[in-house]
Amino acid sequence: MVQAAFSAQPIVPDLVEALRASTGWRPSLSLVAQEHETVVGHVLATRGWLDAPARLVEVLVLSPLSVTPDRQGQGIGSRLVRQLLAIAASGPEPAIFLEGSPGYYGRFGFEAGGPAGFRRPSLRIPEPGFQVYKFAGYEPWMTGSLAYPEAFWELDCVGLR
Repeated sequence: MVQAAFSAQPIVPDLVEALRASTGWRPSLSLVAQEHETVVGHVLATRGWLDAPARLVEVLVLSPLSVTPDRQGQGIGSRLVRQLLAIAASGPEPAIFLEGSPGYYGRFGFEAGGPAGFRRPSLRIPEPGFQVYKFAGYEPWMTGSLAYPEAFWELDCVGLR
């Protein structure tokens, strides 16, 4: 299913497998949408780090969000993102980051990371696409550089969205 959704970026299914095998894996933050026992959507969040001035802070990274091409535009991705945010809000991480369309993710409450005091982990990520969603545990001192999980670097999957 991820392969079909990311046919133009065939490395993304490998990224999902590498994230599953990593220490940043959070099983409760890997959600699927099914119809008639067929998976039509998937969203995943794993642990990342915020290199804040006071200390390293564990945060989440949402990537990837996948919906089979024939089901895109029908609200499946939106439902998955909303469900993921609801589950993640009860966790200890104060924020979740992503790289993606501001028009799409802005409607869920994501905001541009740069103006909010965060630095993207790579210059290959377009500034408008680097976004953050702050949970109730976020505190104003929590600013700085985002560090992606190692799998993003090992597979060179930074800035591909």
